[in-house]
Amino acid sequence: MPAPYHHSLRFDADRCNGCMSCMRACPTAAVRVRKGRAAKLEDRCIDCGECIRVCPQGAIVPLTDHMADLSKFECKVAIPSPVLYAQFDVDVFPGIIFAALKQCGFDDVERMSPACEAATIATEIFLSEYHGQYPLISSFCPTVVRLVQVKYPELAEQLLPILAPREISARTAKARKSKETGLAEERIGAIYITPCPSKIVSILEHPGMQRSYLNAAVSISDLFQTLAAAISKVSETDANIDGGETAAGVGWAFLAGLPRSLSAESTLSVAGLPNVIRILDDVEKGRLRRYSFIESHACPEGCVGGCLTVENPYVARAKAIRLQQSLPAGSAVDRGQMDAHYRKGAFLMDEALASRPLRPLDADISKAIVKMKERDRILSGLPKIDCGACGAPSCRAFAEDVVMAEVEEASCIFFREQELAARIEKLAGFIRTQRGTEGVRH
Repeated sequence: MPAPYHHSLRFDADRCNGCMSCMRACPTAAVRVRKGRAAKLEDRCIDCGECIRVCPQGAIVPLTDHMADLSKFECKVAIPSPVLYAQFDVDVFPGIIFAALKQCGFDDVERMSPACEAATIATEIFLSEYHGQYPLISSFCPTVVRLVQVKYPELAEQLLPILAPREISARTAKARKSKETGLAEERIGAIYITPCPSKIVSILEHPGMQRSYLNAAVSISDLFQTLAAAISKVSETDANIDGGETAAGVGWAFLAGLPRSLSAESTLSVAGLPNVIRILDDVEKGRLRRYSFIESHACPEGCVGGCLTVENPYVARAKAIRLQQSLPAGSAVDRGQMDAHYRKGAFLMDEALASRPLRPLDADISKAIVKMKERDRILSGLPKIDCGACGAPSCRAFAEDVVMAEVEEASCIFFREQELAARIEKLAGFIRTQRGTEGVRH
């Protein structure tokens, strides 16, 4: 029995007006509009958040945690994505944000620069010793991981098996606070301040891991106003201005934070789901084998483009670069120690990243073949203009929905027009026959 899917998005039927914006934006054809309301197909949804971006009614709600939900932990440690720094003015340095987070209810803050650098070093070592199929695909973006698992299952074995920096930070934070406080690690909450909903799913499903070290995720957009108010009350004397962050760590907020040992000729950097899909299509066809590594982000410009942020992604990227230039250029970790930790398996996933294939047309292979032929028959009679009026994103998706008994053929206006035309022709023939009969009588 396949594992259940966890999702970080909820469709609010009361707000939805059936405009189909989400259906057209979904990269995996996971949305259908039935009876004037949108709904998602559990097996196809990759929690990318593209539907959140385009919904004019705000009918798609991210299922992030709220501060009130975190009271169950005796100690709460915030782990802010480097993207958080780029949401504020350039003179608001990480240390000030850390102090403000403590005013917002967190007991401590774990900076991510050491974990980002550790993940970079681990990636470099793994690539230098790898002898399998190329290119390897970065696994730090949960949406890209699920996209590969769902749409390109044969590429799952080419996903990089290195832990994401957020998980390394959470593990470090829990061990540190347990030692400082004497609390058991399960009583310490590691809370990720996230720019996108897919990080929530990675906590629930923890692909490649037996469990996630993170316990919850609070969105940047939900926390922003409270945090901004707290920042206004923080003085420079209350905080270490740079917070110990480094330029290399902040570089993980946006596109092209490449492993330093790789040349540009052997590495591709791609951001935005349409672009990621184009690249993965080429990888699937064997066209990009000369590349060693593909750094891939589902969001435009990288994590700064997450749909749970507040700043324009291009402005945020510019701010992050300016912050980089003002931070120490040195490393936050010792390379020799990181190499030793890597050899002990500290940065490697402990489970294979398996594919998550879409539901079959039928569990019985013989019935599935029959349904496949029926789907192709229906598709051959469709106009293939993908108008979406039927509530499916494409004619192919509609034909599949028909054979799965989720809709009727008559839901397509093309079929309705054909049926109407046939009825009109039948009526016209009847009238002609009647007139001919009356003529003979006269």
